[in-house]
Parts: sequence; C-alpha cells; structure tokens
Amino acid sequence: MEATVTDAREVPDALPSTHFRRRSFLASAAFAAATPVSAAGTAQATELPAEGPPPITPDRGSVGRLLAVPEDARGVDWIRSALQVAVALELATIPAYLCGWWSIKDRGSEAARLIRRIIGDEMYHLGVVSNLLVAVGGRPRIRDAAPTFPGPLPGGVRAGVTVYLSGLTKSLVHDVMMAIEAPDTPLAQGLDNSLSIGVFYGELQKAFRTTAPALSTQGQLSKYIGSDVLKPIENLDDVEHSMEIVKEQGEGTASSPSDIFDDDYPAHYYAFGEIYHERRLAKVNGRWEFTGAPVPFPDVRPMARVPAGGWPHPPSDVERLLQRFDDTYHDVLDSLDRAWDGGGDRALSAAVHAMWGLEAPAVDLMEIAIPDAPGTYGPLFRPFPPPRAT
Repeated sequence: MEATVTDAREVPDALPSTHFRRRSFLASAAFAAATPVSAAGTAQATELPAEGPPPITPDRGSVGRLLAVPEDARGVDWIRSALQVAVALELATIPAYLCGWWSIKDRGSEAARLIRRIIGDEMYHLGVVSNLLVAVGGRPRIRDAAPTFPGPLPGGVRAGVTVYLSGLTKSLVHDVMMAIEAPDTPLAQGLDNSLSIGVFYGELQKAFRTTAPALSTQGQLSKYIGSDVLKPIENLDDVEHSMEIVKEQGEGTASSPSDIFDDDYPAHYYAFGEIYHERRLAKVNGRWEFTGAPVPFPDVRPMARVPAGGWPHPPSDVERLLQRFDDTYHDVLDSLDRAWDGGGDRALSAAVHAMWGLEAPAVDLMEIAIPDAPGTYGPLFRPFPPPRAT
C-alpha cells in the first residue's frame, strides 16, 4: 500500500494511510450550522421552506448550512449560493500568497517559482467558478466577496485557520498556505475532520450531476491565465473536468501523490510542503517523504504580520503607499466585477493589468522598517476604503 499523508497540518516525513468517514463529517457540518440532523447524518427537510433553500451568502458558517441541505433539495439556487462561496474562497487565498511571493528577493529561486505558479492557478480557479456561476444564471459579486485580513476562510472552511498577511516565513507556509490547501482522505486528513475546500467542491460537483441545470455560455470569459486556459463551460462534462482540475491543482488527487506529478508540477499542498521542509517530495522504498532534492528557503524582505485593523499610526510615506496599493486593488476588484457583468474580456484584461500594478507599492512597503518593532510594513488588501478619522 502506498504511503500517504495523515495529518494535513503537520506533514510528517513518513506518510501512512487513513480513511475518512463521510457520514460523520456531514453530521458535524450540520451540527455546526445549528440544523437538526437525522440519524442518517443529513439535515431534516422539514426545516426548509417549500420552495427550496434560500440563497446563502459566504459568511462564517455558510458552507455548513449548504451541506446540511438534503441532496434532493440542492437545486439551481443552491448551486448559485455554493458558487458564490467558492468565489470568496478562491479570492481569499490570493493576497496571502502574493505577499509571500513579493517578499522573496530572488524571484528565480525554486520557492518563488513554486508560489508564482500557484498564484496563477488560483487566478484560474477564480475564473472557473465565476464562469460556472454565470453559466447557471448568476453573477459573481467579487468585491463584496473580498475578505479583510487577518480572518478565517469564507464559509467556515478549515475552521481554526486564520489567514494573515506577512512576508514568507515557515509559519506562513505551514499555518496558512498548507492549512488552506490540505487534502482530504485518503491522501491526508486533519485530526479534527475539518471541512476542506475539496469536500465542498465534491458536493458541488454532485449537485451539478443531480440537478443537471441548463448551462449558458453567454457572459462567460476566455483567457490564458498562467499555464491554464480559461474557457466557457458548455456542458456537464466541462463542469466535471474544470472542477477536477481545480481540486487536483490545489489538494492533489484522492488516490496517490504520484498522480500529481504527471506534469512535473506538484499540487499546491505538496509544493508548499516542499518549501516548508526545504526538500522535494520523493518516493523512497514505497513511501512518500520530503527527502528529495533541496529546495532552499529563500532570503526574504521581513514584512511583519499585519495586525487586525492594519498598521497603527503609519508614517505619511507609508500611508501614501498603502493608499496607492488600495486604489489599485479596488481597480482590480471593480474590473473583475465588470468582467462577468457584461464587461467581457476587455474588463478582465484590465483587471490583470491592474493586478501587476500592485507589486511596486507592495515591495516599497516591504522595504520600510516599522519604528520600534521588528520587520517591515506591507500591503493591507483593504477591499473598501477605511473610515476617515473624525
């Protein structure tokens, strides 16, 4: 039997197998959402209105409430609600990954290359779930979905994980990057059976298969994003294929780590694991271990961890850079909103162009030392202007 990861948080050098109990997971998800649960582990249908479940927005417990809805009640409205949560999830990963990447001084290093590819994948994933939402008659609300940092992942996914912004450190890689991307069983499993993105996407795939909604390509977008090609989703086979790509790029497959190396690129979780362990994942005597070629931890700009509420009393030069960054970030979010609301490929290209404009003020901030504290400043990724002091 192939060795596999047992703890999505720790990633030991030797990786034994395990099993996941779907029924206990669904029951705990429903319990977390304060929804009555039957003996079989699914939510009681009597709690739902006759016309079906109401729209669910991506607040802290929305994924638990979505998964507590019985499978036969998961219609098009359920799919739209789930996809808006997916938009928020994909958007929540990018700022932390960008800060880690920007902080690396040598962009040609192995760690920088791995993180840069992952950022491209996450942008592609955001495009996929946005296209899917448009295909079923919805519209992604991207700026509304943008999170503030530090904070939890949207929807209650990976409960206990706090996503924060800082330069690249072992703690950021382990506690944020790897924790976000941690796979499901049988490849890996957190000790707390924490709800993962992969489980959520698997249930979304199942709803598409069961409901078989009509799909429209009108308003969907096409673009090369990183090494992937975003294209309109025309049928259920396209839905299945695109969502499998999203899951496997992030967490890896549900069978064997070897499957994720077919294109020489490890899934995100394993790529972050290589940075954390400073070694490639390799198969040794039938066991997967981080004992391969070295992946040196890079020299980085020491961006400090952004505190809740942002930097207290920043000097004027820092405040100007923060405002410049936020103005550009707002342009990115607004262009993405327009792109899937009739703006089309031109608005999407404007968003990508604006996104590259984020790097200069971010790096400038990372070069400014914080007075009387260790580390340097960094961007805040505020989706809306902060309230003005009165």
